[in-house]
Amino acid sequence: MIIFKSINKLKKKVNFKANIGFVPTMGSLHKGHISLIKSSKRTCDKTIVSIFVNPTQFNKKNDYNTYPRKINADIKILKKFNVDYVLIPTVDDVYRTKNQMKISIRNTDKILCSKYRPGHFEGVLSVISIFLKNIKAKYLFLGKKDFQQIYIIKKYLGKKFKTKIISCETIRFKNTLPYSSRNKLLSKKNIQKAINISKILSNFYNYIKVDFSKIKELKNVKKKISRISSYIEYFEIRNKYNLSKNINKNNFKIFISYYIKNIRLIDNF
Repeated sequence: MIIFKSINKLKKKVNFKANIGFVPTMGSLHKGHISLIKSSKRTCDKTIVSIFVNPTQFNKKNDYNTYPRKINADIKILKKFNVDYVLIPTVDDVYRTKNQMKISIRNTDKILCSKYRPGHFEGVLSVISIFLKNIKAKYLFLGKKDFQQIYIIKKYLGKKFKTKIISCETIRFKNTLPYSSRNKLLSKKNIQKAINISKILSNFYNYIKVDFSKIKELKNVKKKISRISSYIEYFEIRNKYNLSKNINKNNFKIFISYYIKNIRLIDNF
């Protein structure tokens, strides 16, 4: 495994004519990340994993400062799974000019996470754009836990780069709570609360699949979740293909963002 601290050094050393997969992460790796890495290794000859806590996608400074960082543990995990290349750049290495930070999204896409985290997806698009300009990978592997993120990246960057975006299934703890780096900030008691919320969401999703009229129970389900969580940011059902409110039995998807104490969690079914 070769570790690069510079994008330019990686560009010089890696043969991008090869079949290469790219897994961008913010570190504090978990089973969700490992699943993406395994997908890349099954599909590609070589795999690049980046670890970069991207400051431009945090709309709260404290959230950026407290985001879990486990670089030594991450490197051990990447070695264990025989990752070929690891990129750990600095902020200055990624953002060489202020213009690189400026990618706008349409007002119609400022929904769900984008509505409540102003500038978040603009920051995501900026860093992914910079990576894809420099890392000429054949495939980009992303997890469906961040469903809106995949939608935004495909919509705004999908046609600008030759890299094909591969969406991978959400990996869940005992088929309940999705793995997330932020879970590491929760106590065991609060992890159980989050697990219970995911169970409620899963049951609600299955009820709707059987009987679409159950969608009317959204407010009651929200009340049930509000008794467990500290605060619900949004709880919506949208079209999984375009995130509109034009929904039916075959295209609906449930989205939620909620807090337990001061930790923000998201999920979708």
